[in-house]
Amino acid sequence: MLTLLVVGRPRGVLAEAIADYEGRAARYWPLTVHEVREEPARASAPDVVRRREGERLLAKAAAGSTIVLCDESGDAMPSDAFARWLQRERDGARTLSFVVGGAFGLDPALRERAGRRLSLAPWTLPHELARLVLAEQLYRAGTISRGEPYHK
Repeated sequence: MLTLLVVGRPRGVLAEAIADYEGRAARYWPLTVHEVREEPARASAPDVVRRREGERLLAKAAAGSTIVLCDESGDAMPSDAFARWLQRERDGARTLSFVVGGAFGLDPALRERAGRRLSLAPWTLPHELARLVLAEQLYRAGTISRGEPYHK
């Protein structure tokens, strides 16, 4: 089972694209999405925002799941390697909780709990865009695993 733990609710065209790719990915992997509330940043320091959002994200993680942080300093994998890794994890009956942090990034407590850190790009991405990239790659991994023609 795959769980996406994300901060905030996307809006506009990104929301439509995210919904599309999460729906496509769910055809290949059992997929659950948990959106947690963004912490208002105006009245809090960035470390407080990260901590509060991190607590909300961890509270939604499936018990015993492997936490996979989406982080620009994580491991970079080509799509076919990601698909093979994801299939091995699924075959091992592991539950993966993919975490996309908020505008201020990830709390150190999340980093300590992470079983893996995964880079979606060498750049820092807005969290809504990171969620879209992750959803598309989950869909792509499904097509690769089944030998379908989407991946080129």
